[in-house]
Amino acid sequence: MADIRLITWNVNGLRAILRKNFYDFVKAYRPDVLCLQETRVDAQQCPHLDGFEHQFFNHSESKKGYSGTAILSTIAPINIRCLDADLEHPEGRILVAEFPQFFLVNTYVPNSQNLLQRLSYRVQVWDKALRTLACQLDKQKPVVLCGDFNVAHEPIDLANPNQNHFNAGFTDEERQSFSEHLAAGFVDVFRQQHPNVSKQYTWWSYRMRARERNIGWRIDYFLASQRLLPAITNCTLLTEVMGSDHAPVSLTLDLAKIQHG
Repeated sequence: MADIRLITWNVNGLRAILRKNFYDFVKAYRPDVLCLQETRVDAQQCPHLDGFEHQFFNHSESKKGYSGTAILSTIAPINIRCLDADLEHPEGRILVAEFPQFFLVNTYVPNSQNLLQRLSYRVQVWDKALRTLACQLDKQKPVVLCGDFNVAHEPIDLANPNQNHFNAGFTDEERQSFSEHLAAGFVDVFRQQHPNVSKQYTWWSYRMRARERNIGWRIDYFLASQRLLPAITNCTLLTEVMGSDHAPVSLTLDLAKIQHG
């Protein structure tokens, strides 16, 4: 296999998406590896999903039916690790899959919440721990980091930046923290490929016909080690895919072009 397709998608409830269009989506887009966030299933509730021989789930231990991540793969990983950036509050937010050529980190970054109750925790504890993990892995082999980061990085990444400047997902602190991911050596692949393309979003509120009007935010990302860029052939927002308040994001890798070291 030369090219593989990775897709990340916040499904806003795995059991809900299974009752909608999940299998139609898989059939249409045929991901080799599918990373899911906000699965909201407990260990005993995990269904076996057709089409993926290898299935891994990380569950919230601190709050049942909350958060959660999954990696579904047609390719056997060398190793899989269920982690969380905050060991005192395990919410099932990180899964790390090791493949021969790269590490894949699937993450669901905490929302800073109303009144920014979780802002300090998110940027001072969680983001720093995630960045440390990614940098440690990057010393071994290239890293693909994907998922719902719950931040629009630049004004181009949301429809109404001025009105949302001090709201969760677009505070100066969250944006700076995301900038520090990039400064650590990781690239926002979609923005690198489409530097000036606007009105491209991955999340829309269910209120006020926001998706129909395309009043959205780009908060779901693929970040990659710089040395992976020659191997990335495509990064696309699959905004036509319905079923969740998030759209999936697709990344295609040419394995033969991955540079090690």
